[in-house]
Amino acid sequence: QVQLVESGGGLVQPGGSLRLSCAASGIRFSIYDMGWYRQAPGKQRELVATITSSQSTNYADSVKGRFTISRDNAKNTVYLQMNMLKPDDTAVYYCNAAATVWGKGQDYWGQGTQVTVSS
Repeated sequence: QVQLVESGGGLVQPGGSLRLSCAASGIRFSIYDMGWYRQAPGKQRELVATITSSQSTNYADSVKGRFTISRDNAKNTVYLQMNMLKPDDTAVYYCNAAATVWGKGQDYWGQGTQVTVSS
């Protein structure tokens, strides 16, 4: 059974920092591209950052220079370090794992963790 479990969300003041973690189980983590997405109330889910199995990273323009995605294959975990947080970063943050396994696309999501940026 595949599980992606996010943690690290919470309430933080503008300008503060949070680090999100996503622990994966039930998949061969090292071959999966991992990503963080977010969904604010009344808005569509959007890409925040991705990191491929070969450690290439990609960021939404809105978070470049503030957020850093990383992965630890030994711990089956992907991280999102979020600095200089803004109220616009308030959303539910979701972890995603994607890969093609035996010619079939595999795509998994976590349950999400709430991040609220407010004074």
